[in-house]
Amino acid sequence: MSELYDVVVVGGGTAGLSAALVLTRSRRRVAVVRGGAPRNAPAEHMHGFLTRDGMSPGELLEKGAAEVAGYGGELIDDVVTDVEKGDGRDDFTIGLASGRTLTARRILVATGLRDELPDLPGVRERWGIDVLHCPYCHGYEVRDQPLGLLGGADPRVPHLALVLPQWSADVTLFQHTMELSDADRAQFAARGVRVIEGEVTRLVVDGTLRGVELADGRAVPCSALFVAPTFLPNADLLHALGCDFDEKGWPIVDPSGRTSVPGVWAAGNVSNPAAQVVGAAAAGYSAAVAINVDLALAAAQEPVSTG
Repeated sequence: MSELYDVVVVGGGTAGLSAALVLTRSRRRVAVVRGGAPRNAPAEHMHGFLTRDGMSPGELLEKGAAEVAGYGGELIDDVVTDVEKGDGRDDFTIGLASGRTLTARRILVATGLRDELPDLPGVRERWGIDVLHCPYCHGYEVRDQPLGLLGGADPRVPHLALVLPQWSADVTLFQHTMELSDADRAQFAARGVRVIEGEVTRLVVDGTLRGVELADGRAVPCSALFVAPTFLPNADLLHALGCDFDEKGWPIVDPSGRTSVPGVWAAGNVSNPAAQVVGAAAAGYSAAVAINVDLALAAAQEPVSTG
């Protein structure tokens, strides 16, 4: 038997729970399918979220889930295996790994993204601890320490090289596979960033990150290493629903998260790789308001029964 919901939220991270909170408070019947570990699970703390600075990501999600449940939202610890859009506008079928089937009038996909990390020994093991990607999330915690930055082709690397000195006067860019112009070098020098040539082969780890080892055997000390991972959206469900994507592989959404498929929204890192926790929460809120209005407008167009 299928169970009908106004909205099924796929993803129990910050964006999904934020949306579910707004929708349940709007007296919508909501289910949140929250299978899968959140992207920031390796991090002990999150920062930059007003009134929640320093809270662990797990605690934020635990409190958020309790708030959603308190307003009648259903939290389902399961994984979506397939989704289909029926012939009608209010007709989505969601299959779960457990065999359970849900039917929804609207769907919000908040499944986040995955980080494709540099293939170097030690990077995966120290990810979210002292191998980092966002100075606004972690820079203050490693302030005034020797910081490294792994070079590469990603355009975020030069940007990081220019902003990291805001947190430490000791910043080293490991050129690795990166090509540098004279203009790049001049800018980095103006910011006090040291450039070390040579390919990086591994991280030196002894309980914590101690440094970076180069192909010629040199070991350069650093307490934290910033990298620019490749962001890949967890967007299989959006593909299955036929949503439009841009040339870089990201779903195309309007400011509220509305996709090209009627009745389908996306929020958080699945559609915006730059969204931090506070931004993901805001995106979930905006999507929820838009979904509630969309449902209200649809109800206003339904024929009025005179019987």
